[in-house]
Amino acid sequence: MNDDLSRFPALERAIDDVFPPDGLCDLLSSGRSLRIKYGVDVTAPFLHIGHAVNLWAMREMQEAGHKVVLLIGDFTTRIGDPTGRSATRPQLSAEQIERDAAGFIRQAGQVLRTDPAVFEVRRNSQWWEPMPLARFLDLLSMVTHARLIQRDMFQRRIAQDAEIALHELLYPVLQGYDSVELESDLTIVGSDQLFNELMGRLMAERLGVSPQVVVTTKITAGIDGREKQSKSLGNYIALTDTARDMFGKAMRLPDPLTAEYLRVYTLVPLGEIDRIESSVAASQLNPMQAKRVLGRALVERYHGAAAAESEDEWFMRVFSRRTAPDDAALVLVGPQASLFDVLRQCLPGESASELRRLIRRGAVRIGGTEVLADPDQRPAVSSGALLRVGKRRWFRIEIGE
Repeated sequence: MNDDLSRFPALERAIDDVFPPDGLCDLLSSGRSLRIKYGVDVTAPFLHIGHAVNLWAMREMQEAGHKVVLLIGDFTTRIGDPTGRSATRPQLSAEQIERDAAGFIRQAGQVLRTDPAVFEVRRNSQWWEPMPLARFLDLLSMVTHARLIQRDMFQRRIAQDAEIALHELLYPVLQGYDSVELESDLTIVGSDQLFNELMGRLMAERLGVSPQVVVTTKITAGIDGREKQSKSLGNYIALTDTARDMFGKAMRLPDPLTAEYLRVYTLVPLGEIDRIESSVAASQLNPMQAKRVLGRALVERYHGAAAAESEDEWFMRVFSRRTAPDDAALVLVGPQASLFDVLRQCLPGESASELRRLIRRGAVRIGGTEVLADPDQRPAVSSGALLRVGKRRWFRIEIGE
């Protein structure tokens, strides 16, 4: 990498690979304003810190005067990217796609600048819906079946004797051509999107236009230490998480992942991270202290320095000193309410099955010590009693009608 890249620290430390190898440096050295493709299929309006790695890199590019073109895949969302899936994705309605697109733009705006000079929103239905069939067939003639089935998830389905729908097989062609329509100079994506974005390079070359440079960024395991962050697995730190939830999730991270999260998801200096990692390995630093550094860095990045300081202090007071928080949420429950009903009042956003699972695994306690394990029991509590769910959610019970 050259000196031009050193002006973009979030991008530089997130890079996994560049295609072609000198492409990014050449773009940055050109001195011209770049168009950066940020393409999304809006299957759900949900972003986590894994997505934000690319957003922060693009934000740096915006600050240097480059434009991010957010491509809403309202047409391709109806097909569904088969990335990582063993079955065909169900199709969404146009109304659901528009609702999710609005949520996606709103969440991306937590990181990206959205002023028109450096931000543009496009929808790929603008060119796919009116495209004549003859033109579409011309595009298909540029790509072979042999090339398409090289994609890893197609290979897995073939090995498992699972079907591949024809519209799924064509998905990389659609995503690749999007780059041509956008006149994309650069795209910054997770490595799971590499095949599709390289298809964009292929199609640009076949159409005689300058192909985009593809930068892939690092993907980490989720906070459970297993699969990558996913809403369905619940192993993520969301951009919409409160400061308290964000800090608490950082503290639950498996110890071996702390240094990697610091490198990928924060701007803590790399030398400091190396020192933390070495000190933990030499048993000179408690892993919890390393995770506190991570928690503070994450909260400061998304909620500000004051929130980071406050959540660190709250964590140390509540968990290290074993005290209940003064700001526990007040919850009104009936005098004959079952434990399940009490918990439903405390956590109205959780499903009934999740509430019962929390109770049965012993995660619900009265006063921080007495475990309640029967969803149907009527706990003998009076107004002012403290209910704890897991390690970090506290509620103060008020008895009333």
